Amino acid sequence: MPTSTSIAVLPSDYRARQGGWLFLVMLLVFFLSSLLLYALYAISRRDDPYSSAPLPASFLVSTLLLFAISGLLHRSCAAVRRDRRLQTTSLLAISSLLAVAFLGIQINALLQMLQATTLVAGNGRGLVGMVVVLAFLHGLHVAAGVVALGVVTIRAAIGKYDHERHFAVDFSAHYWHFLDLIWLLMLAAFWLTTGGFA
Repeated sequence: MPTSTSIAVLPSDYRARQGGWLFLVMLLVFFLSSLLLYALYAISRRDDPYSSAPLPASFLVSTLLLFAISGLLHRSCAAVRRDRRLQTTSLLAISSLLAVAFLGIQINALLQMLQATTLVAGNGRGLVGMVVVLAFLHGLHVAAGVVALGVVTIRAAIGKYDHERHFAVDFSAHYWHFLDLIWLLMLAAFWLTTGGFA
């Protein structure tokens, strides 16, 4: 009978890990390309008076939620490795609820931006419009992450993960860490090129 050290990485987990990292690399290229295009556009419009529209302060609140989600998911990875099913499920469930709250705050912030003077005046094609588009794209990836996190939470609750099979929990944490990184880069770019926060 094989020992636990000889099956540390199961073949199905190894293949899933390869696919997961490939997916994250593709998303990274997509978002970095988008941010590069945004930076070039911002440079070309640096003298535009409508570029100085402030960002909603709720962007900062949603950023704190992203950090909280990542922290909880990091703890869930440790819990699943110790076969603590209830703790793993609880941490995943709280993360899912915070992710839904993040989406709600982001939707509200985007609606505020869409109603801002610069967009209503017909200048939505400017920097503010680009901020809305990029934040919306990030939000779509968050929404997909919420659905996946919900599935992982349900599967954890019924005992599908343990100290050997836990790739889905690990990947959920990696995905949300990735979303954190991208959001911080986007927020920094927005802050440097617009009027700061309201």
